Amino acid sequence: MQNRTGLFTNAVIWFGVAISVSEIIAGIQLGSQAPTDSIWLPLILGHVMGGILLFLVGLIGARLRLNAMETIKSTFGNYGSKFFAALNVMQLIAWVAVLNAQGTQALLGLNLGISFPVISVILAALVAVWVYVGLQRSSKITSIVMAILTVLLVVLTVRLFGIQTGPTSVASAALGFWNIFEISIAMPVSWLPVISDYTKDAEKPVEATAISSIAYTVASLWMYFIGIEIVGMGTADVSQAILIAGLGIPGVIILVLSTVTTNFLATNSAGESAKAIFNSLDPKVTGVIVSILSAALAISGIMDHYINFLYLITSVFAPMAAVLLVSFYLGDAENEKWTWCWNIFSWLAGFGIYQLTVSMNSIVLGPTMLAVITSSVLAYIWILLKKNFLNT
Repeated sequence: MQNRTGLFTNAVIWFGVAISVSEIIAGIQLGSQAPTDSIWLPLILGHVMGGILLFLVGLIGARLRLNAMETIKSTFGNYGSKFFAALNVMQLIAWVAVLNAQGTQALLGLNLGISFPVISVILAALVAVWVYVGLQRSSKITSIVMAILTVLLVVLTVRLFGIQTGPTSVASAALGFWNIFEISIAMPVSWLPVISDYTKDAEKPVEATAISSIAYTVASLWMYFIGIEIVGMGTADVSQAILIAGLGIPGVIILVLSTVTTNFLATNSAGESAKAIFNSLDPKVTGVIVSILSAALAISGIMDHYINFLYLITSVFAPMAAVLLVSFYLGDAENEKWTWCWNIFSWLAGFGIYQLTVSMNSIVLGPTMLAVITSSVLAYIWILLKKNFLNT
């Protein structure tokens, strides 16, 4: 039991995941493209739905004591799980590179006199050290870091709220309800193939998974709120907002810590997913390599052309999670070839629905939920067929 994580540790981990420049930028996107009074309902609804999905997926890992990609083996088979694990490693490398680039760009805006490559390498090095030391050995330091970051973000929030300039202009093609919902649910959904990497070690599976999901949802909503506040100041730049708020060194600390805390989790999970592909790999060493690769991608500027591929890969995991949930909570314990084949077909259908609907403007329910529903229904049809016809 000494290696199990407590409720507070799980809450700190997932609170820190949500505190990132990327979440603030998502809030800026909403604030810039929709009237403020039309944002809150779909924003909260999207986060609540995403939080529920996080809880249900994370609970599987917590109960089975398996990491995220190991939990899907019984649903998609050995080769299917390796396929998704490989995609997860690729998308996590890309995500860490994007987050690194966003954090670096924001720090550049504070006029620190340091070049993009140097800042990017420093951020990557901090993440690599943290991954190598490990979460268990650094839990007290992590708690202190999160306490400092939370206090500084409270100060930033209060100052931003105190210098609002009034209503801001919104693009003529304003975002609709389901567009806002989609932008809201996208962030929690992106962590579905990651959460079990941390809930698997929880001392109290149900409670720890619940508090992880709640902590993430609350912190993510807070970051979106900060982004919307920034737009209310008449700017769409995070670093500019920090300067207007009068936060010099504290602003630097906010950007560094928020980037590192989120990148740590993604980098660490990339190591866990790589282990699901090749069991002999050391997750810590792999995580360090991922951090180095991500920094190289961020510095190269290739991420400017990699974003579309990144979102393509990310869209894989909502229907994958849907099939996993139906299989685990509603299916039986039997694992056989035809079930795996049908589950892969169910995932592929959901993925296809996502790709068909993602370009449609404010389609009802949004592409993510349509993909989830499609894959869930198809996966459940197979369970019904097995129960009523195939096993008779």
